[in-house]
Amino acid sequence: MSVLASQTPVRFPVRVLPPLDYRLLGAIVALTVLGLVMVASASISLAERNLGAPLYYFQRQLLFVAGAYALGWIALNTPLETVQRMSGLLMLFALLLLVLVLVPGVGREVNGATRWIPLGIINLQVSEVMKLSLMIYLAAFLVRRGPQVRSRIATFMVPVGVMALISFLLLLQPDFGAAVVMVATGMGMLFLAGVPLSRFIVLVLTAGSAAVALIYASPYRLERLLSFSNPWADPFNSGFQLTQSLIAIGRGELFGVGLGGSVQKLFYLPEAHTDFVFAVLAEELGLLGILVLVGLYSYVCWRVMATGARSLRSGRPFGGYLCFGVGIWLAIQGFVNAGVNMGLLPTKGLTLPLLSYGGSSLLMTVLALALVLRAGHEADHAGNRAGADERRART
Repeated sequence: MSVLASQTPVRFPVRVLPPLDYRLLGAIVALTVLGLVMVASASISLAERNLGAPLYYFQRQLLFVAGAYALGWIALNTPLETVQRMSGLLMLFALLLLVLVLVPGVGREVNGATRWIPLGIINLQVSEVMKLSLMIYLAAFLVRRGPQVRSRIATFMVPVGVMALISFLLLLQPDFGAAVVMVATGMGMLFLAGVPLSRFIVLVLTAGSAAVALIYASPYRLERLLSFSNPWADPFNSGFQLTQSLIAIGRGELFGVGLGGSVQKLFYLPEAHTDFVFAVLAEELGLLGILVLVGLYSYVCWRVMATGARSLRSGRPFGGYLCFGVGIWLAIQGFVNAGVNMGLLPTKGLTLPLLSYGGSSLLMTVLALALVLRAGHEADHAGNRAGADERRART
């Protein structure tokens, strides 16, 4: 009777969500809410002047949040094994988007760059789709070919070649910033998977030389670099964005001028609700607001990387490598955006994840973090099952 009872399948109650890392989820929600508040504050004057609807961008962002969390709920209830099996198709789909956006009449050009495909309510930024697709592809590749990647240069060059192709297509848009973030994220994943550091030296030197050549071959990139080094030399032209951002950050001082009180967002600071929302936050909430923001991002990145380590320990390498990729990506892109706003880095046109206005970035970021939460759930479930098996073996 006891044998039959032990073989009876266990039925779990139906859950709206699987058991999750609610501390990580809470930090994600906090950043999302803060992003909604800052988008509303930073865009209200621009929306009123251009559209006659002060809350236009806020309402759209709220709609994007609802869609992103709906996709996140689907991802939370999707086994990572399914995502792993789809890695090749996702990569092909993302590459197709990178090609389609360059086709005349398909891609939408804004400020000299063709990075978006109009899809009705949303302009899909294809580089955001590629970021997540690349991380999924690399995680699956490392599971299949991990030992060969670490021991054979030829196998190591396969993901490097894929990243080179992606970078080439991104530079045609052009989107130099996204290419840098993706290559850095991919290299970080390979390094954490055990690829010897010596292999990256030649690649870094080659990529650095290529980046310098691209900067000097493109007048607008060289102008950005020169204006970044001394924005006050031409504060009303090439250095305008950075000088206005620095003024906003300086006005914030310790506690800020108060939520909604920013002056720089009143048509002085370009892209106040997208690329430079960090500067508006600094002006309105001050150094205290910056510290809270940095603390939330640091906590999210730490929990994501810890989830990756836990997945590896539980024998789930796909989830582990994917978490490492998401953590590196968020850390790099957040640092680059803040660095651009503070004059530490040249202007790149990268959004601040979960805060900047934009549907593509928000959708892909929430989807990536939902996969991290799923990886944590599966790792915990595997650990609990292993512990139960060990206890049964002892008895």
